Amino acid sequence: MNLPSLVPQWLLLTLLALLALAAIEDAVRLRISNLLSLAVLLLGFIAIAVAGPQASLWENAAVFAGTLVVGTFLFARGTLGGGDVKLLAATSLWFDFGGALRLLICVALAGGLLALLVLALRLIGWSDRAREKILILRRKGGIPYGVAIAAGAAAAVLFLQPDEPRQQPTSLPSLPALPR
Repeated sequence: MNLPSLVPQWLLLTLLALLALAAIEDAVRLRISNLLSLAVLLLGFIAIAVAGPQASLWENAAVFAGTLVVGTFLFARGTLGGGDVKLLAATSLWFDFGGALRLLICVALAGGLLALLVLALRLIGWSDRAREKILILRRKGGIPYGVAIAAGAAAAVLFLQPDEPRQQPTSLPSLPALPR
């Protein structure tokens, strides 16, 4: 089940705020706090409870487990940081198979744009002091992929809502006029 289409707006705003905090922390420190990833995960469980039991919930669990397994493999190869893997897995709990595909495409596109931006920034003639203070400007420094995860997740939540519309209360049909 795609939780973004089933939960109240305050839960989505809380998710987006947590993702923004993770992006800022990763941009500044090149690290993502375990507490932020845990908060995104716990918020996902709260969203599941609010949405109510659904038969398709197994898809969310499968997406979460698959993302965690593949992410752990990428971490072991040095491709992704551990915080990135945990944040992406926690975020993926919010999506079923179709939603997860949209999430991963958005994250990949945001990651590509972020990599180009960071590489362009590194080409500018920054002072040694600036390169020392700003971690992403270091020539062999990492790329804060938490920024791409947050941006991709925000795009998947805000702009790529699932095909199913939100449930809207329907009005009662009007009664036909009585003959005189």
